[in-house]
Amino acid sequence: MADAASFSFVQISDSHIGFNKAPNPDPASTFQQALQRIKSLPAQPAFMIHTGDVSHLSKPDQFDTAEQIIKETGLETHYVPGEHDILIDDGRPFFERFSKSSDGWYSFDQGGVHFIALVNVLGFKSGGFGHLGEEQLAWLQSDLKARSASTPIVVFTHIPLWMVYDKWGWGTDDAAQAMSYLKPFGSVTVLNGHIHQVMQKIEGTVSFHTAYSTAYPQPAPGSAPNPGPMKVDAGRLKSLLGIRNVNLLSSTQPLAIIDTPLSA
Repeated sequence: MADAASFSFVQISDSHIGFNKAPNPDPASTFQQALQRIKSLPAQPAFMIHTGDVSHLSKPDQFDTAEQIIKETGLETHYVPGEHDILIDDGRPFFERFSKSSDGWYSFDQGGVHFIALVNVLGFKSGGFGHLGEEQLAWLQSDLKARSASTPIVVFTHIPLWMVYDKWGWGTDDAAQAMSYLKPFGSVTVLNGHIHQVMQKIEGTVSFHTAYSTAYPQPAPGSAPNPGPMKVDAGRLKSLLGIRNVNLLSSTQPLAIIDTPLSA
């Protein structure tokens, strides 16, 4: 078990390997740059999480490319799928390759922190909300029952568990039930991808954090007719892509989160 005083991990998201249009026709290159940034951190993180959309079209060669690039970090990596990862056979190719459980959701402990991976993209329709479902919610409730309220909790999933922007489906329709199981805990951090930009919200002891993509940005909520790849000048692109480094300062304090754009 890692020393809590120095325990850290990194989050990457929305690598979209296989995307080939503006503003970034080569997302594999920016993905490699993001992971190189991780390799150059002063202290290497204990592991990495990827919060979905590893691929753009769920194709085996896209998964292959992402997997090979990630292996170069030498870090253990924990995954959840994005909607772009489950386009084939209800996501079986993704789950068989990347998931630590047959149904996609799982939990683990490290450094005194309890990590929970949730899947909210199964059955996803364009513009629709994320959805956890009764089976997964029952599993979450059972998983948390064994934890002390003082245990720091980190939840990671793809679509936000708070309603960022309902007109674009940027939220999870049954997240309130999940939150009812999490709110008794003294420190809960919820990490997600999907919207390709950094936003945060705090509700009591629960902090929500959306993440950069390593492929392309999306518009701010309501600032465009629809969500999707936002075209920006090449010189500006890397300021809108990035990684997240998360540090556990102590078991009684919130996790310290640092978002770093690739241009920094």
